[in-house]
Amino acid sequence: MNKPAPQTANYNSADAPADASARRAVPPVICYPNDSLPVADLETYRKARGTAVKTGEVLVPARDAACFEVPAGHFFRISSVEGPQVGDLNLWNKNDLAERFYSGKSRALHGTHITTGERMWTSFPYLRPMATIIHDTLGWYGIDDFGGSVHDVIGTRCDPYTGNLLAGNQYHYCCHSNLTRALADHLGVSLAEAEPHVHDVLNVFMCTGFTRDTGQYFMKASPVRPGDYLEFFAEIDLLGALSACPGGDCSSEHSSDTASCHPLLVEMFAPEAGTLKDWISPPVNQYDGSHGR
Repeated sequence: MNKPAPQTANYNSADAPADASARRAVPPVICYPNDSLPVADLETYRKARGTAVKTGEVLVPARDAACFEVPAGHFFRISSVEGPQVGDLNLWNKNDLAERFYSGKSRALHGTHITTGERMWTSFPYLRPMATIIHDTLGWYGIDDFGGSVHDVIGTRCDPYTGNLLAGNQYHYCCHSNLTRALADHLGVSLAEAEPHVHDVLNVFMCTGFTRDTGQYFMKASPVRPGDYLEFFAEIDLLGALSACPGGDCSSEHSSDTASCHPLLVEMFAPEAGTLKDWISPPVNQYDGSHGR
């Protein structure tokens, strides 16, 4: 049975008003000016990192996921170790899984992709920094001619539900399922108990953007190479889960049994006592919660 061709919006519709050009020419306004955000003290963080000693590591297998823990005031690094590979990162408050990474608000505050000096923020009602990027070896990439950049907070994660919707398959080694299995194993709970905690991700090393003609989310081959890394300072006690995406470097397919895939390395580091000066873990958001009543 032949399927109808997908319909796309007609931006040159004959229904356009006479002042359509003028309406399109209205300049944009930044929704959340971020000049008043608390500034990360990168100088102090980096000095403390210079004294830090490695406390552990987790090697995340290709097409799978693993969990790790980082105390507040410590550091962690995600590295490419064997070949070009992207990863999907979830973070939670280790002591309260209801407080987790909020990709949408991180995107609204910093933009579609994050890099050095920018932060991963937690969900409502907490809304505080949970991790600060202190070093990004791909920071040089910037925004390319296609509008692509690295480390996005726009993609949700590859998942079996969308795969089933679009292709009718039962693919279990997508990032959502990888993260679900890893979290269930780490917490010692069932898959059904773990899955609701899995959330939208930071796409580590992934190169993405939106097409200019249709506005569709795209991916392209990641510029990551062995030795590249993204390093974070833990602002609160963290439980992390990282999936080594079955798309490999995402140069061709989002989830695949044939893409060339590689492991990712997570390393944890503890700073020398006293090197963080007067740093304290940020408090939860101070909104009073009354919601007008």
